[in-house]
Order: sequence, then C-alpha cells, then structure tokens
Amino acid sequence: MSGHSKWHNIKLKKQKVDQVRGKLFSKVSREIMAAAKDGGNPDGNMRLRSAIDRARDAGMPSDNIQRAIQRASGEGSGAQYESVVYEGFAPGGVAVLVEALTDNRNRTASDVRAVFTKNGGNLGNSVAWMFERRGVVVVDRSKPEDDVLVAALEAGGEDVQATEEGFEILTKPEETFKVKQGMIDRGFTVLRAENHMVPKNTVRVEGKQAQQVLRLLEALEDLDDVQAVHANFDIPDEILQQVG
Repeated sequence: MSGHSKWHNIKLKKQKVDQVRGKLFSKVSREIMAAAKDGGNPDGNMRLRSAIDRARDAGMPSDNIQRAIQRASGEGSGAQYESVVYEGFAPGGVAVLVEALTDNRNRTASDVRAVFTKNGGNLGNSVAWMFERRGVVVVDRSKPEDDVLVAALEAGGEDVQATEEGFEILTKPEETFKVKQGMIDRGFTVLRAENHMVPKNTVRVEGKQAQQVLRLLEALEDLDDVQAVHANFDIPDEILQQVG
C-alpha cells in the first residue's frame, strides 16, 4: 500500500499542475455522474459523498459538481457511464485491477487491452481475490505516531501505518468519511481520504521488470476512462525515485 502511495505522489510531482487538474476534473465528474444515478443526495449515497469530497479536494468548483449531479439525474444532457473492472497481470507476476467508468465498453476494453499488451502484461486473468477494499485516511506528520494511533482508534480506524507521505489509517470502506471527520475534529490535518483496493500480499519486482510495471500502470492511469489502478507490487524506493 505504501509503495503504491509513493508512486502516486511521484507521478503528481512529475506532471504539470494544470494538466493533472484537467484530467482529474474529468475523471471525478464521471464518478459523480455514475454515483448520482443511485440518488442525488450525498447524505444517503456514500459513493456520491466520496466522489464529491474527492472533487472538492481537487479544487473543482461547486457549480461543476452540481452540474454533474444534475446531468446524472436527467436535469441535463450528457453521456451515461457504467462501472467496469478489468483484471490482469503486469510483468513479474504483479496483479493489476483497473476500475473504469465508460459510455462505450468496447472502446474501453480495447484501450485497456492495448496498454497491457504494449507493456508486457496480460489482461483477462482473475486477480480480484488478491485484494480487499479498505478505507484509507492519510494525515500529515505534524503529531507523533502514538497520538495518531490513539485518535484513529477513537475515530473508528482499525490500523495505522507510517509512510513517506504521512500516516495511513485503515478502516472499513463504509467508515472512511466518519474517520476522516473524526480526525479533523481531533485537530489533525487530513491529506486525503478514499476507498482503495489494498493487496493482501505483495510481489517484489526490481530492475527492468520494475520499470515495466510502472510504465504499464502509468499508461493505464492516463486513459480517460480509467478511474483507478490497483497493483500488488513491492518496488525498491530507489527505483521509484529514479523513475520520479
């Protein structure tokens, strides 16, 4: 988990802020539209609440958020997106889960397959059982780990892991935003909160294979239809830094 978080942070530093924001706005808008089909009130729709929080964290204007909800509820025009998950392996036996939102399954499947093939991977293998969905709340390092652990447990968290970014608090997916608010109420700075597919075990890859894995993941995340990419790699920090 921490390795993938580090890779995510390195990627953000590599790209121009305006390019990151433009692509992220598009992806989050799709997530809002897909979630809002189950109800436009975030108080009763956890997925929508999660998408709205993600949009706000990305700096998306409130008007954009509202328009996305309205389009999904039929008050505006726009494509209808459906969720689809692709499973496969990257080089070195690294399991990969790809979560996408698409208005054209054939196009998205073709794009994802092409990325896997071009980067030495194999699409179509069953790997979902290697992951479990967990809530992840990350707070900064302004307070000692013991204080974070106590506050996290009080807020409903289940475990705390120290990473380069900060402290990751793991919890049940349905408790993510309760824990986030609990940490804010206790005076902690929350860097991000999301539900993530956490690998049950990791696969160590190094050298050329490690770089192939990272190229594959980056190419998948660059696809417009792809919302999230999860992988169970364990890559040495020095390789992550070299790529970054």
